[in-house]
Amino acid sequence: MPEYSSLEKIRLEKLRVLRAQGIEPYPNRAERTHTSAQAIAEFMAAEQQGRSVQATLAGRLRATRPMGKLCFAHIEDGDGRIQLLFRVNEIGPEKLEFFNRMFDLGDFLQASGTLMRTKTGEVTLLVHDFKMLAKAISPLPAAKDEQLPDGTVIRHAALEDPELRARQRYADLAVNPEVREVFRKRAAILRALREFLDERGFLEVETPILQPIYGGAAARPFITYHNELEQTMYLRISFELYLKRLLVGNLEKVYEIGRDFRNEGVSYKHNPEFTQLEFYWAYADYLQVMTLVEEMISTVAQRVLGTTRIRYGEHELDLQPPWRRLEMRQGLLDITEVDIYAHPTADSLLAALRAKGYQPPVGVTRGKLIDWMLSEFLEPTLIQPTFLYDYPRDISPLAKSKPGDPLTVERFEVYMAGFEVGNAFTELNDPLDQEARFLEMGRDYASDDAERHPMDEDYLRAMCYGMPPNGGFGMGIDRLVMLFTDKHNIREVLLFPALREEEF
Repeated sequence: MPEYSSLEKIRLEKLRVLRAQGIEPYPNRAERTHTSAQAIAEFMAAEQQGRSVQATLAGRLRATRPMGKLCFAHIEDGDGRIQLLFRVNEIGPEKLEFFNRMFDLGDFLQASGTLMRTKTGEVTLLVHDFKMLAKAISPLPAAKDEQLPDGTVIRHAALEDPELRARQRYADLAVNPEVREVFRKRAAILRALREFLDERGFLEVETPILQPIYGGAAARPFITYHNELEQTMYLRISFELYLKRLLVGNLEKVYEIGRDFRNEGVSYKHNPEFTQLEFYWAYADYLQVMTLVEEMISTVAQRVLGTTRIRYGEHELDLQPPWRRLEMRQGLLDITEVDIYAHPTADSLLAALRAKGYQPPVGVTRGKLIDWMLSEFLEPTLIQPTFLYDYPRDISPLAKSKPGDPLTVERFEVYMAGFEVGNAFTELNDPLDQEARFLEMGRDYASDDAERHPMDEDYLRAMCYGMPPNGGFGMGIDRLVMLFTDKHNIREVLLFPALREEEF
């Protein structure tokens, strides 16, 4: 714990004095009868009827204005702010002096009294009694006003440093109401996604986070050890292989919303621990999934934001279906003038890229070269919602090949604002083909390659019982929240993002 500051030491002394007077600064009980919003709403209704309203409110002290024999204050709860009036006529001089001396900004308090309207028209609680609910030892960051030479006053947020805000999210939430709104919208987005899928007959399920074999994506896992079972376990990188086992068990429409863990770098759009939605739909293919996805995201936007047109940075995105559909081959050809279909090997594609003056990575698979082309050239141009479809087989080990084209699979990714939001396949359901894909991945990738896909014998066994044809989809919830809240770093939509260990 850091050394206490001089202000904190003053507050600690107040704690000591309170307890010496027999006052517990952290009592076990609160007796709140109304939130701030409920109190205001009830008062306004009662005002029309000429009756009074008694209320007991609770919240954090955000402002005080002592004025001799009275003191105005504002408290803030989960609904918003409300004004309190402490007046010597109601509480006496000793209690008024006690409030002014012992309460600090940031303290939680409870106040009981009668609701009224001041001369300025503000709904206010005329306090008859009050008590401390929790003493704040550390003062919250305060907003700062800056006066420019032309006389304009700019108010700077109470907490602006991105690193400090992410590290002390509790303080960020306490002083920045717009941050609280981001996470309320996040919760609403999750709720709307569930409602959309539930309404269409999908069943929400839960699959293991600790897995004996990781799979379903190309990523490096986090590794742990199960002492009782005496075996190495992995935090899941995807729900896919477990959800598709459920299709074998005749659960035809399943989805899961939960955490995935990928032991990879941190960036503005990736956190090692992230929230994912995946669904699998028996008897559907990737084209049907496309239609469902554009309907799902546009419906969620309408329910949460009240519109299907959203602002993201300098762009206005139109989420109203139908969305653009772009074949990957054509998109890359338009941007790079290199036709990936004309180059079925890594060496051929590498030579073609070099001939055009590009500097691609060397010693990698054809699939990784195509992935490089996508991220380097095409992805930044995909601003409006776009389904980029038909991917190379060698980076899609769980998708079905296109009929008559063994090098291409029925896969799409959803792009908006220049980054990928979701991923979908017509899922592979032939166990012999799946086994060959696992073996192929093992040959093409070195044993220490982060994207090497391990063989999952139990998954193959499940497939051997028969898996219906199906379409599957996965979407990063965090990125969707970024889009819906116009936030440009994933840390802004995570309550507690991954950060380097803090040094005290």
